[in-house]
Amino acid sequence: MKDQKGFTAWFTGLPCCGKTTIAKKLYEILKKHGYKVEHLDGDILRKDLTSDLGFSKKDREENLKRVTFVAKLLTRNNVIVLATFVSPYEKRRQKIRKEINKFIEIYVKCPVEICIKRDVKGMYKKALAGKIKDFTGINDPYEEPINPDLVIKSDTETVEESVEKVLKKLKEQGFIS
Repeated sequence: MKDQKGFTAWFTGLPCCGKTTIAKKLYEILKKHGYKVEHLDGDILRKDLTSDLGFSKKDREENLKRVTFVAKLLTRNNVIVLATFVSPYEKRRQKIRKEINKFIEIYVKCPVEICIKRDVKGMYKKALAGKIKDFTGINDPYEEPINPDLVIKSDTETVEESVEKVLKKLKEQGFIS
C-alpha cells in the first residue's frame, strides 16, 4: 500500500452526465497504482444508507449530509474518496467542501439534451412525462458550480481524456504522486 493522504474528489453534474463512468475508470487506475480508494455513488448509497429519503430539497440535503459524514471519515483515515452525486445546490456543495476540507470539486458539465440521450434508466423520460417530480435538470434546478477546481466537458471529451484531466489536476494539487 502507498503512503497516502486522504482526500475527496467530488464529482457533480446533471444525472447521466458521466460522473460515475469517469469515477469508475479513475478508481481502477488509482487501485492499480496501490492507492486505498472508495467510490461513493448516489445510486448505490440510496439503496442502503439513504433508502429512507426521497428527492425533495429537504431529503436531498439530508442525503448529502450523511454522505459528507462518510466521505469525511474516510478522508480523515487517509482513504481517497471518489464521490459521484448530482448535488444540485451550490450552498450545499460549499458546506461539503468546508466540512471535508481535503476536497476537490469536479464539475462534469454536459447539456441536458445529451444527458437525456444517455439515460438508460428512462428517468428523464418519466420526469418529462410528469411521472417524477423534483427531477434535477427538468423540474428542479441544477446550480452550476461557481468556482469548481476542474471542469470536465463530457459531451466533447472521451472518458479517457476526462480521466487524464482529473489525474493531472490531482497531481498538480499534490493529492497523488
